[in-house]
Amino acid sequence: MIDKCSFGVMVINGKMYSSDLIIYPDGRVADHWRRQSGHRLSSDDIDSLIQSKPEVIVAGMGASGMMKPEPELGDLLQKNNITLIAEPNDRAIKTFNALLDSKKVSACFHLTC
Repeated sequence: MIDKCSFGVMVINGKMYSSDLIIYPDGRVADHWRRQSGHRLSSDDIDSLIQSKPEVIVAGMGASGMMKPEPELGDLLQKNNITLIAEPNDRAIKTFNALLDSKKVSACFHLTC
């Protein structure tokens, strides 16, 4: 469960993180996540999430939604029966928390911009 988020900081199950992160379907959190192209989200950036076979990947695209998924990412995920929901962080947090009890959900969050 994501408790709260502000610019550059996210609290998950009471623990504070101050770097971009990935949340796996089993609840593990990997912080210090980096993308190959800064504000672009590609399949290579979330390969470990794809391999964990979630039903849904929620992508927090930043406080202002500056990070953008590459067009081919949606096609790849669809072929793997994974739904991508890409939203600014405030909406992505609500979406992630709402899906926790009903779907095998994972997430990636860009905590700034």
